[in-house]
Amino acid sequence: MKKNLIIRMQCQFDQLAQTHLEEAALEFWFARDLQELLGYARWKNFLTATQRAIESCNTTGYEPGRHFRGVTKLITHGKGGQLEVEHFMLTR
Repeated sequence: MKKNLIIRMQCQFDQLAQTHLEEAALEFWFARDLQELLGYARWKNFLTATQRAIESCNTTGYEPGRHFRGVTKLITHGKGGQLEVEHFMLTR
């Protein structure tokens, strides 16, 4: 991978990083924010990759719940209506 591409992607990841309200030291990303950046056009495909990552985490002895927290998020769609969607908070 070219160095410029790595630097650009790192900046994009850094811009999407969130800080947990109750745990200021906890940095995380919302999965749907990373979806397109990582090259997934559809949530279903990214969800499959996320589920594989959760399985790998578990297989290697790490606690998946510390790195993949399922949450729901309200999104606005169409004519201003809101919809609750499945989401994940991801840590490093």
